[in-house]
Amino acid sequence: MSSREPRSPQVSLADVEAAAARLREALPPTPFLPSATLSELAGCEVWLKYENLQFTGSFKQRGALNKLLTLSEAERARGVVTVSAGNHAQGVAYHASQLGLHATIVMPVTTPSVKVARTRAFGAEVLLTGDSFQEAAAAIPALVETRGLVLVHPYDDTAVIAGQGTVALEMLEAGPALDCVVVPIGGGGLIAGMSIALKGRHPGIEVVGVQSERYPAMATVLGFWHRPDLGGASVAEGIAVRSPGAITREQLRSTIDHVAVVSESRIEEAIALLLQIEKTLCEGAGAAGLAAVLAEPARYRGRRVGLVLSGGNIDSRLLANVLQRQLVREERLLRFAVALPDQAGSLGMLCSAIGQLGGNIDSVVHDRNFLGQDAKSVRVVAEVEVADRATGQRILERLASLGLAPSLLPRS
Repeated sequence: MSSREPRSPQVSLADVEAAAARLREALPPTPFLPSATLSELAGCEVWLKYENLQFTGSFKQRGALNKLLTLSEAERARGVVTVSAGNHAQGVAYHASQLGLHATIVMPVTTPSVKVARTRAFGAEVLLTGDSFQEAAAAIPALVETRGLVLVHPYDDTAVIAGQGTVALEMLEAGPALDCVVVPIGGGGLIAGMSIALKGRHPGIEVVGVQSERYPAMATVLGFWHRPDLGGASVAEGIAVRSPGAITREQLRSTIDHVAVVSESRIEEAIALLLQIEKTLCEGAGAAGLAAVLAEPARYRGRRVGLVLSGGNIDSRLLANVLQRQLVREERLLRFAVALPDQAGSLGMLCSAIGQLGGNIDSVVHDRNFLGQDAKSVRVVAEVEVADRATGQRILERLASLGLAPSLLPRS
């Protein structure tokens, strides 16, 4: 027996093209459109691939369906199992139901409720276990052994990779020639498939992956990142993977040009901008490509860049938090403290001054007993929404002229 480790199976352009032919009838192409406003903001020509408009809300149904369609009749009869934080789960559940297959989905208990509910609605059996993808995945071997189920891996499977690569073929066929394509990376299935198609058709296209600084596993493995991962909760849970696939990492060694690592705040900003500017809802993973372009504008300046909006299944409470935090970043939501005389009319005078200059008061905390300067004063903390940064500045200047000495409070 050879002492060398066996090479991981590889996916070819022909595999991706075969997947495209297989999926064409069931999955119509998603839009691939330019964004004039984002192009102006980013300093490059931005084109958006709207995979968030898929029926299940993400690109994942491409790979899931391609895998299911390649199963033998005996394998279909056994039923399938997978582990997923949500998007792959929905893809497998939906298409398994369409094909008459039983699907068992293992999900971490931390999966957003919207993804769990939709997966169950598609008719799958959902098992919630573990606090992370890795802990949930640990339950898979026993299910395969005891129930005889067929594993549909979320990313480390050649049929799944080939199915995901069809995103790139649609971009090449529907849009103009691209200089660069930016793709989010979790386990690596999407970018592995896309890079095969992109490099196979047009070797000069630059392929850039994106990861959150909290989970930069692929960037680390491929030598693009040399800091420890932070771990913890991420707004981009769809790409919060601690260990990339064996097949995907080997595939990417020859087909990827760069992996960008971006902050959570950049991803939050990108979610908000896509909703505000393009009126399209993206989850954190889906907005990661825009986050990368905004974080490193010099790299993309003057180029034609394709971004994959990979998914739109974001929890409504998380979205509300993201949008509120974006208002703070844009200085359209201010929080400041003032000291007022403890006498009738003082609070009214403060509120009138704010309202006269266009401020909308969200909340006021009037504190007589704690943190006042003295027994004859009160501390007031106000949260005020304004139309723009200039309006907020005028309000603060007006309060200062009244002798109230407003003190901006930190964002955190």
